[in-house]
Amino acid sequence: MVASTNASIAQDKVVRIGFQKYGKLVLLKGKGTLDAKLQSLGYKVTWTEFPSGPPLLEALNVGAIDFGNTGEAPPIFAQAAGAPLVYVAYEPPAPTGEAILVPKTSTLQTVADLKGKKVALNKGSNVHYLLVKALEKAGVRYSEIEPVFLAPADARAAFERGAVDAWVIWDPFQAAAEVATEARTLADGTGIVANHQFYFASRKLAEHDKAAIDVVLKELSEVDGWVENNIKAVAEQLSPSVGLPVPVLELALKRQSYGIKPINDGVIAEQQRIADTFFALNLLPKRIVISDAVRKSGS
Repeated sequence: MVASTNASIAQDKVVRIGFQKYGKLVLLKGKGTLDAKLQSLGYKVTWTEFPSGPPLLEALNVGAIDFGNTGEAPPIFAQAAGAPLVYVAYEPPAPTGEAILVPKTSTLQTVADLKGKKVALNKGSNVHYLLVKALEKAGVRYSEIEPVFLAPADARAAFERGAVDAWVIWDPFQAAAEVATEARTLADGTGIVANHQFYFASRKLAEHDKAAIDVVLKELSEVDGWVENNIKAVAEQLSPSVGLPVPVLELALKRQSYGIKPINDGVIAEQQRIADTFFALNLLPKRIVISDAVRKSGS
């Protein structure tokens, strides 16, 4: 009876991973090694695709997934909404992997020229913070532009038909727009924002299935090393599923950062600055403390 009960518990242990169409988690899924590694610990894996970070973390909030990754801003909005998320790892800065784009024929030449203009962006995403800080650096208040909140595909359409004056976007959509439309960059994150990527677990997984998280992060690190040293091969592998040409993906992959690292005090402080900025702009319903959502060392 005990053996049967243990077997039943093992069969019920599932790590539900949320991933986006582009990134290291989708490559880990394709590699197929994680499923076997977790199976040896009594877990099975399920995978769910999301169009961007905010809906991925909404799914974590309602208990639909246990693990995923996004950029800097989505977890801040999710934590403010009460999501039981725990930061477990991050990637180094990749400031050129997001940018403020304008059409090649645009008369806009600097970020300051965005005053009074329509700017498309994905609300609550990494680029939301890039826009805020780039405007601040240029002496333009966030309230002096007209944000148009659109998902990447809709934003690209609006950008191409001239319905918006600028588009703040991340790779690989950024690279695709540069290659296909010759979009110009008013500013990327260089000297403005870090543009980190973070990996998250649900609090339940972090507290009760630490071994599973460690296996996921170990397998991700192996994929990370492979991508860094085989960019062309990775671009060729991703191209059919992402629906973007190999040269576009090569450009995006070269702007990524590599080396998945444990959360440290420095990156927590950076996240806190982002959270405080959004709160000051009344974009967050309450002030949050990032360290409340961090996997403690050794846990």
